[in-house]
Amino acid sequence: EDADFILGDVRDKETLEKAMQGVDAIYHLAAYQDYLPDFSTYFHVNSVSTALIYEIIVEKNLPVKKVIVASSQAVLGEGLYRCEDHGELTPDIRLEEQLSRADWEHHCPFCGKYIKHLPTPEHKINPQNQYAMSKHSQEIIAINLGKRYGIPSVAMRYSIVQGPRQSFYNAYSGAMRIFNLHLYFDRQPTIYEDGLQIRDYINYRDVVNANLLVLENDRADYQGFNVGGGKGYTVMDFYKKVQEVTGKRIDPVIGTYYRYGDTRHIFSDISKLKSLGWEPMVPIEESIGAYWEYLRRQTDIDDILEYAEKTMMKKGVVRAVKK
Repeated sequence: EDADFILGDVRDKETLEKAMQGVDAIYHLAAYQDYLPDFSTYFHVNSVSTALIYEIIVEKNLPVKKVIVASSQAVLGEGLYRCEDHGELTPDIRLEEQLSRADWEHHCPFCGKYIKHLPTPEHKINPQNQYAMSKHSQEIIAINLGKRYGIPSVAMRYSIVQGPRQSFYNAYSGAMRIFNLHLYFDRQPTIYEDGLQIRDYINYRDVVNANLLVLENDRADYQGFNVGGGKGYTVMDFYKKVQEVTGKRIDPVIGTYYRYGDTRHIFSDISKLKSLGWEPMVPIEESIGAYWEYLRRQTDIDDILEYAEKTMMKKGVVRAVKK
């Protein structure tokens, strides 16, 4: 009742200008996010729409008091590591030659030893894929144009956000979606690599609280913040949690396939946002339970799992380990 719904494209200036009339603050959450190789789409949607917001504010002299842009943990790339001999490192993407022989962990580029992942703070920026690069460009646009024109702006680097109403139909994203749908349809899920890769999950309610905090706190202006759950889980451990909460158990396929371009380990250091008084509060079990209940209430879900898997293989995103 208290919100106006406008159907449109965030790249359309006329539509966006209409949506921005009479507002005090803007949350720019719309984005293109997948993993398919239509590279230009990420920048057409994510970067152009962000620049257009500032273009309209400046051109029309709109009295917008703050802009908060949805960035992503993906901006951190492979994250921060430490070699026992060569100190802190920020490795680049693992290449096909390594992954095809099931060598999953990062190596030190100097001595070749395995290196240990660490929680990654905001200043360790190393985007590796098309989505991450487009998100980093959004941060640069927001913070730099914001400073230049006196528009307080904040970039929020969300980890893997979870909760009910998450789309069932994204071909790539969402361990929550993928695992729950497989169990719902009594199908065996594929866990890529060895299942030991670390991920960082956060509930949407904690994200809402973080978004409201930076809106009201001037100390957040012209900065980027990691917004994560504060605890890392292996993908296999997360799947075990999903099985426990749903009460369904199906052994996964492990070690046969990998997604080219996937991050090995990523776990955000959230101490900067916590210093403003924020704390993640919702346990992962609650996130899983809420999504499972939402899924069970649906009456018209198509089994798109096979289609999504075949699409990603056809596009070269999912690849098989060489025997």
